[in-house]
Formats: sequence, structure tokens, C-alpha cells
Amino acid sequence: MGALRVTWLYFRVGVLNEFQYRANFYVQVLQSAVAVGTALAVLALVYSHTDDLNGWGKSELLVVMGIQILLGGAIRMSIQPNMERLMEDVRDGRLDFALTKPVDSQLLVSAREVRIWRAVDVVSGAIVAGTGVAGLEQSVGLRDALLFPGMLAVGALMIYCFWLVLATWSFWVVRMHTTIELFEGIYQTGRWPVTIYPGWLRYSVTFLVPIAFAVTVPAEALTSRLEWSTVVLALAFGAALFAFTRWFWRFGLRRYSGASA
Repeated sequence: MGALRVTWLYFRVGVLNEFQYRANFYVQVLQSAVAVGTALAVLALVYSHTDDLNGWGKSELLVVMGIQILLGGAIRMSIQPNMERLMEDVRDGRLDFALTKPVDSQLLVSAREVRIWRAVDVVSGAIVAGTGVAGLEQSVGLRDALLFPGMLAVGALMIYCFWLVLATWSFWVVRMHTTIELFEGIYQTGRWPVTIYPGWLRYSVTFLVPIAFAVTVPAEALTSRLEWSTVVLALAFGAALFAFTRWFWRFGLRRYSGASA
């Protein structure tokens, strides 16, 4: 089966499973509303004392915040649950069931789980970002409109690669679940443009944990700040990271001893 067909099949199954617990939708709406409300309150507090944060205006910060919420919803909807299941399967020896199927193993472990109600965060993030765009002094040009989805996709790919590298470490390290809490803490830095952070932190959330590429760079596209050198760097780093992740996954599989070993 083709990659798209396999992904679509697991997506349908995941959605059907989630629809059995529709009360979770209302819980997710409440959680999202509280999270967005808290973030907006913090932003309002900051801009009650200044009109500019290292060159970023309030509307531009809304764009950054909206993208961070949107991408966070996508991560928790698909990437994180799949990586959590991978860690559990490695620990329990159940990964054998995925490896014996006639499908690319990396694709399979990346598409088995979906938490559809997390799409609430995707929608709320899009609304926040759209509100920010509407408040910008300049309109979004064609170049920026075309660059935004491309940079957002590249950033999401980098976050996926980062997660898969972490999950692959479970072939050697038994307890990797603490990394989930660590990532959640680091991901909150994406709520603000990375340019406001000191150099060591800026480089850390750019190349070690690619939050800058995933959040700030797409926001720069929407706010007409994105330079072509940054686009080239993002594409090159994304391609290199994906190639490394692909190699590291196969390297980890060679070290795997499952229940059938």
C-alpha cells in the first residue's frame, strides 16, 4: 500500500476511536480556551508596559503565539501520541507487530495514532494568528502567503524528526517518557520570537530543538520579515535532519530485541 493510503487508513481508524468518547471534545474546548485566555492575558500584561518587544509589535506577537498554539495542537494530535506509543512498544516488546507488516516501519510507527480532538488547538491557534494578521500595518503579500505554508510544513517536519530521534533512543534507554515533559517546557519558548532570547538559548531552540524554524520562521513569513537566506537555511537543515533521522531510525532497529527475538 502507498504511504498516503496507509496514513489515511490509520487516520480514519483513529478518528472513529476518538468519536466513541465525544465528551473529550468539550473537555478539550475548555482546556484550549483556558490556555489561549492565559496566553492572551500574559501578552496584554507585557504590552501594557511597552509598545515594542525587540522590534515585534503586539499584532506580530499574536501571529507568533497563534502559530505556536496551532503547531502545538498538531504535535499533540499526531506526532506526540505516535512517539509515546513507539516508546511503550519498544519497552513492552510489542514493536514486533509493526515491524512484521509489509509497510515501511518508520511510516507505520508515525501514523498509527491520532487524537482528533486536539484539532481544537489547531483551530484556536489559526484564529489567534488570523487576528494578529488582521491587525498588521502592512498586508500579507503573495510572496509571504506562499512562503508561510511551506515554512510551516518544514518546521513541522523538523519537530517530527526531533521527536522520532528522541523516541528511537528508547532502544537503548528504558525510561524516555520524561522527555515529553522536557519538550513541553522547551516548546513554551516558541510563544515568543527567538530573537528576544540570549544567544545561547536562541541557538539551542534553533538547532538542538528546532522550535525557531517551526514557529518563528513561519511567523516571519506572515509579518514580511523572512529573508531568503533563512529560507535556504531552513530547507537545508530540514533535509539534513530528515536524512539523519531516517538513518538513526534504521540504526536503532538493528539494536532492537523484541518479544520475538
